[in-house]
Amino acid sequence: MFRFFLLGVVSRICAESLFYDTFSGNVLSNDEVKVRIKKNITFWCVNEVLPCDPLERRRVDGSCNNLKHPSMGTIHSRPYRLLPAEYDKDYEPRKSNSGEPLPLSRSVRTTLVAEGQVPDSKFTQLVGDFWLHAVADVLSLHDTVNFLIWTTYCCEEKGKTRKECIPNIVPDDDPVHRFSSIRCLNQTRPLSFQSVGCLKNDTVPERVVTATVYFDLSHIYGNSLKELNAKGRLFEKGLLKYEVENGKIWPPSITIKQKEVCLMNQLPHETRCHDTPNLSVNGVVGTNIFMIWTWRFHNRVANVLSKLNKCWNDDRIFFTARDITIATSMQIFLYELMPTLMGKYNLLKEGVILSHKGFRDIYDEHVLPQISLEFPTVLRWAHMIQVGKQKMYDTKGNYLKQHQAANLTLRTGYLVDNIDYITQGVFRQPSGGFDYIVDPDIAELGLGDLQRAFDLLTNDLTKGRYLGLPPYIKYRQLCSGNIYSTFEDLLDVIDPQRIELLKEKYKHVEDIDLMAGIWLERPVKDGFVPVTLYCVVVEQLRRSVVSDRHWYERPNRPNAFTPEQLLEIRKTSVAQFLCSVGDSVTEIQPHAFLLPGPGNEIRSCSEIEKINLEVWKDRNCDMELRNESNSQF
Repeated sequence: MFRFFLLGVVSRICAESLFYDTFSGNVLSNDEVKVRIKKNITFWCVNEVLPCDPLERRRVDGSCNNLKHPSMGTIHSRPYRLLPAEYDKDYEPRKSNSGEPLPLSRSVRTTLVAEGQVPDSKFTQLVGDFWLHAVADVLSLHDTVNFLIWTTYCCEEKGKTRKECIPNIVPDDDPVHRFSSIRCLNQTRPLSFQSVGCLKNDTVPERVVTATVYFDLSHIYGNSLKELNAKGRLFEKGLLKYEVENGKIWPPSITIKQKEVCLMNQLPHETRCHDTPNLSVNGVVGTNIFMIWTWRFHNRVANVLSKLNKCWNDDRIFFTARDITIATSMQIFLYELMPTLMGKYNLLKEGVILSHKGFRDIYDEHVLPQISLEFPTVLRWAHMIQVGKQKMYDTKGNYLKQHQAANLTLRTGYLVDNIDYITQGVFRQPSGGFDYIVDPDIAELGLGDLQRAFDLLTNDLTKGRYLGLPPYIKYRQLCSGNIYSTFEDLLDVIDPQRIELLKEKYKHVEDIDLMAGIWLERPVKDGFVPVTLYCVVVEQLRRSVVSDRHWYERPNRPNAFTPEQLLEIRKTSVAQFLCSVGDSVTEIQPHAFLLPGPGNEIRSCSEIEKINLEVWKDRNCDMELRNESNSQF
């Protein structure tokens, strides 16, 4: 049986498609494919790419975006590093400058970052939720799934001998757990091309990622055309599959596998669990609700397109609706959220956004589509502004109740009876403060009852060490051009009292971990995020725009928007988005990432600027209909 399967694969290679090595991006020979099949590593190490058509739309799997490197940008494509990796022997975490192990991650976190509940006076919870929704598109959650569900024993006796286990030791004087018996927090080593068998173990570990590298809503539409067709598309009028429950539109739900996915559903009442091309959207509540809204948004667009253009077939409606949905999501992220957090003038100066509403055509086929290893790392700073309590309101803004947000992880069924109240809460509730304090639930509970105790920030710091990230000061040098030889040199970005905290945990300035430095930095001028985070994010956003042949602002991409269509996309806002698909949203403040107040009062959705989809009307359809009508006589 295996021999016939192998012959089938090889004949497909010759007749239809090419197979590529996921790490190098090089074409594999038939013999090289056979070797990988025998080793059972094709899932991680081989990408199949069908022949490219320069005029086709954006592919679901990310292939053929760069026509010179067709497999680059697909799942399992390698990230790149802003700086070379730094490891100790056997690729274990680097040692301190004195040759001793770096201080315990948990001890660093509890010293540098205090715990408390301090609401922000400017931003809403939508900031953190949309941030997570946008970046989940290019991030990989398999490491989290690994230590939450697959490998939960790293603090147990058998975990001591398992290489995949890298538990975080809790010191006896821990400010929280000195009062408990907890002396260990479960964590697993990040998966790499080496650990999954694509590369030899005597090479620098390079992280393997399970998402496409483009901002293409792959966490909604999936990264496989086969999965999209099986679990996503209705194949009727361009729609995604949907169900109706409690008078609301939902993505399709599964019941058979929900014990493996929606682990925290309270059965028998809570049964809803999304059966979509990407099951990870059942995870934390923020990405879960944005997935539901985005699913509805696609269908709302598809319904309008099918009425406007009766001569369009299902394929054309579907992929046009997908293109519009991707563009609106990126317009909110790039032109609303990022300027709000990073400063509009800063991003204009950096070339991340435009000052006008027209096109830009800066595609460069020589820039490979990749995500830097540091980009998802620094974005985890957002844990600092996450709230531990999910507050819920009615449509009049009356507070009703709250629930621990962490305990809604993998609990999609809870949303059925509560999504209206959660939706009202996300644009009324403040985010966590943009300060140096983390919510206790984020620091001690993390992702709910799946772990007895879990510290998200400690996890972030440890992961950076096992990814081989160089010391913090090397990133400061990269970003500023300055040399940092002493702790006092950091006064340009960190306040004196916080430098004292660093001295308490690190013996030398070269020892400081990247995340430790970012936690304590002052915000970028005219913005609200740490300066090094700003530097890394700006570098990535510029690369993402330049390396994406299908970027929505390009005039020369296949099936590009017309100038009139792009102008409509420019009208997009998160307030408009929620007015369109948010549960029971009839009123909202126009700048919904900001708390309501003078100049940003909550008002009727009829006063929020809308996208006019009429500009997608195909006049050729009218001609065809007239011809059909004439032919009937």
